[in-house]
Amino acid sequence: MSNARRAATANRLARQRRQDAPEPAAAAWHRSRGMLFALFAASGFAGLIYESIWTHYLKLFLGHAAYAQTLVLAIFMGGLALGSWLSSRWSERWRDLLVAYAATEAAIGVLGLAFHHVFVGATSLAYEHVLPRLAGSAAAVTLFKWSLAAVLILPQSVLLGMTFPLMTAGVLRIFAKRPGQSLAMLYFTNSLGAAAGVLVSGFVLIAAVGLPGTIRTAALINFAVAGAVWWLFRGHDTPTLALVPQEERRDGTFFFFLGVALVTGASSFMYEVAWIRMLALVLGSSTHAFELMLSAFILGLAVGGLWIQRRIDRLRAPVRTLAYLQVAMGVLALATLFLYGQTFAVMRWVVLHLLHDAHGYALFTLWSDAIAVAIMLPATFCAGTTLPLITFHLMKRGHGEASIGAVYAANTVGAIAGVFCAVHVGLPLLGLKGLLTLGGALDIALGVVLLWMAAAAFTSTRVPRALTAAGAVAIGVALLFGQLDALKMASGVYRTGTLLPPGPNRVLFHRDGKTATVSVLHNDEDGRRAIHTNGKIDAAISTDPRQRPSGDEPTMALLAAVPMALHPDARRIACIGFGSGITTHLLLTNPRLERVDTIEIEPEMVRGAEHFRPWNELAYSDRRSRIVIDDAKTFFATQTQKYDAILSEPSNPWVSGVAGLFSNEFYRLVRRHLADDGILVQWIQLYEIDVPLVVSVLRAIEANFADYVVYASGDFDLLIAASNGRKFAAPDAAALRNPLLQAALARIGVNGVQDLEVRRVGDRKSWQGLSRAVPIPVNSDYFPVLDQNAARTRFLGVSALPLTVFSSAYFPVLEMLSGVKRSGEATSVTFAPYFDGSRRAWEATWLRDMLVQRQEVTTKVVAWPELHEQAQRLSQWLRSCSGPPLPLTDFIPVAQLLLSDLKPPELDAVWRSLESACGGKPPPRQQEWLSFFRAAGRRDGARMATGARRLLELETALTGPTQRYLVVAGMLGSLASGDRIAAQDLWTRYSSAVGATDDLLLRVLVARLDAP
Repeated sequence: MSNARRAATANRLARQRRQDAPEPAAAAWHRSRGMLFALFAASGFAGLIYESIWTHYLKLFLGHAAYAQTLVLAIFMGGLALGSWLSSRWSERWRDLLVAYAATEAAIGVLGLAFHHVFVGATSLAYEHVLPRLAGSAAAVTLFKWSLAAVLILPQSVLLGMTFPLMTAGVLRIFAKRPGQSLAMLYFTNSLGAAAGVLVSGFVLIAAVGLPGTIRTAALINFAVAGAVWWLFRGHDTPTLALVPQEERRDGTFFFFLGVALVTGASSFMYEVAWIRMLALVLGSSTHAFELMLSAFILGLAVGGLWIQRRIDRLRAPVRTLAYLQVAMGVLALATLFLYGQTFAVMRWVVLHLLHDAHGYALFTLWSDAIAVAIMLPATFCAGTTLPLITFHLMKRGHGEASIGAVYAANTVGAIAGVFCAVHVGLPLLGLKGLLTLGGALDIALGVVLLWMAAAAFTSTRVPRALTAAGAVAIGVALLFGQLDALKMASGVYRTGTLLPPGPNRVLFHRDGKTATVSVLHNDEDGRRAIHTNGKIDAAISTDPRQRPSGDEPTMALLAAVPMALHPDARRIACIGFGSGITTHLLLTNPRLERVDTIEIEPEMVRGAEHFRPWNELAYSDRRSRIVIDDAKTFFATQTQKYDAILSEPSNPWVSGVAGLFSNEFYRLVRRHLADDGILVQWIQLYEIDVPLVVSVLRAIEANFADYVVYASGDFDLLIAASNGRKFAAPDAAALRNPLLQAALARIGVNGVQDLEVRRVGDRKSWQGLSRAVPIPVNSDYFPVLDQNAARTRFLGVSALPLTVFSSAYFPVLEMLSGVKRSGEATSVTFAPYFDGSRRAWEATWLRDMLVQRQEVTTKVVAWPELHEQAQRLSQWLRSCSGPPLPLTDFIPVAQLLLSDLKPPELDAVWRSLESACGGKPPPRQQEWLSFFRAAGRRDGARMATGARRLLELETALTGPTQRYLVVAGMLGSLASGDRIAAQDLWTRYSSAVGATDDLLLRVLVARLDAP
């Protein structure tokens, strides 16, 4: 017998003895293999927290652009691969691997505790001192930022990559029996802990303690795991049998199976990218939805590891099993192309049948998770078996502990390649269907190669031939019959529970971009054209001028008009978010502008918006227009130039990553890039969001800007203009007179400066106290209250409508607290769609004319039926003098409507008309009410407060709403005249009678009582 054959036989016998050896006799439960499995689950829990939180942190510095996302992942996973490879090189030289593992966990914990402070200090230094000096060179800026990012997370990533090989080899040294089961169980427990870590960090920890507290929690878990392993297993990492002799030279089979691990890693991450993008169109693209998808993916890997652990040691031909599973994985992944279409119907049923309350949102989250699991688990189950099988096979061939880290490293390198291929090649060139089919074809091809390698294990080649043919058929069926319905994908079923019908709706554009799926749809019935991002409409217009404008058109037009009117001398403007391109187009209608930079993160948005020509023509053809494809934070961080105005019109804040454009840190960054008298104009929705979340954004603005003014482009959209070097006065009417802009404004009911003034719903002075009245933390990148809650408020369907009406519905709050006067001698407002304030003002002018001229009410003009009947009865009394003198039940509601929207001379005319009617001598009670409204109409705070207090004392049978109205009037008048003590006294006297209320104005006034 040759020496080589003797060595091979000795190796085989040694491995057999090692597998048949009993577990150590003295191993109590707390020093058992099961304890190590549990500790490794905790390690996986902490590890996924790090991956998630580091990604959050680095995106704050590097941005959310596609290249940034993939390079963040490359740094993280590259560190894992390097750590695994180092372990494969060094582990055989270390005697006590579990002590080395404990030391690694402890080191990760130390770095985790320090990470937040190091990150904040390093990035602040970069923003303030380094990046401004490098701003002239884009290459230098990019190189510096990526180098700093690598320095921040690469050391921890390398250490994390070492944990799996060290723990696995340490367990196999102590518990030599059933090594395959140990491998699979460690893979299962670590993955299970990771799946739990994603959910707990995303749904619990970040909301409770923010990003810094979450990463510190992971660090404490590291310390606990390190301490437990060191205390329980120190000195026990001694092989029960002698180590199996290792082959000095790696044969071709070793490198082949490393290649198998690499390819299966690449295909798995192609699936992950494709599935997440597909499911974002079903579940929504919120941060919580992505966390559910990621946890479902990892859960499938864990379940695969659990299944194989009971079988792996009994497998006679692991390569054949691996081949079967690879083919099955590819086929099951391709099958999701056909299952995917049904998920829209499921989500439609969920949205339509669940109650939209807190309990319903919990069920919605569970249903979303179930949909993600249904799509991902079958194929990821197979993927979860591959690493244990490959590692086990190599160990059986005598490659020992080194194969653990080598396989893990190869698989991680493959994952990096898969992500880069998916995001930068697969999605742009192949689309979602093509990318998923490519991944499935890779797995099937790999399985077929393995089958033919293992052909000796078959009695005939019939099985390899059949499975090869079946795999080819599966790929062909997917290519020919697997279709993704563009209309379903653009429906936004997760919001409305509706699916767009194919009849009137035509798909003009549909592309899977690097960061989002973009669609442009046209409705032939009403002429509406909309651009959708991941199923959500980002902008819509009515292409038929005879039709009513879309609900988005007022925002797009006013976002261009407001900065021109407030800063008519502006020359350079930056616009965040391209959308339909109409805002950029309207900005460029101003001949005084020298440059407009529009920053858009997704290239396909710019391509899709070409279907909005000619309505956005100047955005593409004007030489002053520059469209920049980049993340907004990255763009501003690399610029030295300053802008006269920065307009921020991103997507809705429930979309993952967007809430960072409404944060304290973002406004601090933007502030650096405004000229001394420059302004920021921030759009924020009021639909699918509540008042506290909007206030969290307002607090961030207040923390960074000395003054702001708030305009309502519609009932559910706010435009907040903020500045540090400019006090906002009345808008400049001349800036609105260029013909193209004037035509766009006329279409939405803005025909003059008064139509713009009526949309002014607040400013810093009048809204003082709002942030104290609504207790919520400031929205911050590190404590992302908006991102954590916006998806919930979207599902609940709530709104922050009170913000547009609380300061103008019943009292002229802005005029009294801010001193702002509206232009013109008489009120002249156009009835505009989508903004109830213009309707109220228009109704007030009609009521003014009716009361002053004592006209008969023959048609219904006032929208509220009860108020219309009251106006009708008041008109009849004026003309006939029948019934009691000045009927207060009709007069008071009508007077309340008039008070905010008419000017003092107009209101005086109304009061005179009522006072002089029917003999001209109102009784004392009616005279008190007239005196009160006269003082309020003249914006005389002191007399208004006196009148309110007199009425509260005289009227003994006031209803609750009327009493509250007078209390608010008295407090408002006292505060407007500077008498805080009187306001406090009034509230002290009547607070118990008024009671707890959702009256936002009252809450703000009470909060102002404690203002410094």
